[in-house]
Amino acid sequence: MDKKKVAVPLVCHGHSRPVVDLFYSPTTPDGFFLISASKDSSPMLRNGETGDWIGTFEGHKGAVWSSCLDTNALRAASASADFTAKVWDALSGDELHSFEHKHIVRACAFSEDTHLLLTGGLEKILRIYDLNRPDAPPREVDKSPGSVRTLAWLHSDQTILGSCTDMGGVRLWDVRSGKIVQTLETKSSVTSAEVSQDGRYITTADGSTVKFWDANHFGLVKSYNMSCTVESASLEPKYGNKFIAGGEDMWVHVYDFHTGEEIACNKGHHGPVHCVRFSPGGESYASGSEDGTIRIWQTGPLTNDESDGGATAAAANGTVAGKVKVSAAEEVSKKIEGFHISGDEGKAKEKDEAAGKE
Repeated sequence: MDKKKVAVPLVCHGHSRPVVDLFYSPTTPDGFFLISASKDSSPMLRNGETGDWIGTFEGHKGAVWSSCLDTNALRAASASADFTAKVWDALSGDELHSFEHKHIVRACAFSEDTHLLLTGGLEKILRIYDLNRPDAPPREVDKSPGSVRTLAWLHSDQTILGSCTDMGGVRLWDVRSGKIVQTLETKSSVTSAEVSQDGRYITTADGSTVKFWDANHFGLVKSYNMSCTVESASLEPKYGNKFIAGGEDMWVHVYDFHTGEEIACNKGHHGPVHCVRFSPGGESYASGSEDGTIRIWQTGPLTNDESDGGATAAAANGTVAGKVKVSAAEEVSKKIEGFHISGDEGKAKEKDEAAGKE
């Protein structure tokens, strides 16, 4: 089986310390965006497709552990070791609100309707800020049993999902009652929890396993053991047929969702991978590392047979996934300026892309 084609990622420099969290916005009329959190205290906003730098949010005085964008990508939020969570105007970069905490803030998440901001950290308290009334005291739900590591909303903002740094499991809070109603049991601490775009699955990484849970009935759907400790995992959002995982071996692995078989392995980072996320259309995925870089990798053709070369890949992109795939291929061939295509294969690919544009 020939899977040795070398992937050439877009490498995004800019952070001076490790990148510890990545978040893609949904697709907006202006495209989609990627925000990164880093220990250098300055979250960065990028074009999600090209990786081009748009701006840096300046104002934190300590490591930023988590950052996110609201549904329309008009506001950003960040959680920091300086004991604050901040909300920013994502167009101007201006700080809109700074919410003081009594300890390190590890996680933040905008509600789907964009009106609320959820925060958590070493205080073990989950706070919900009403962004329409930012001066009002936040609502607090039942305390987390441990130090909060990750937070997410699900069920149209009716449920909160959270994991802890110092114990296993993912806890689910009912927002109306403020009570913990369910725990998804894991052996190790859950370092990454993602709700799939269609709301069907919760993807978790704990220790060296990646698990997929039914987001409505909370049963364990699949559990795969990885070859090393993984810190983050993400499910392909469009077809749900593959997932990515990254961790201490510095590689970004792609697996088949149904069988757990490794499809691809992307090498390039020079330090452990702390976070991986798929773009909203599934055409690419990003990884952030201890080495301070973000790398954006193309998903490639949806057929897993890549041995026929670039022209076939472009054709497969066109037929299987329509214009989105072709534009992603174009973008990459522009960026890499033909390093991975040569001679006739390149011409065939150009023809394919031209056909896709018409």
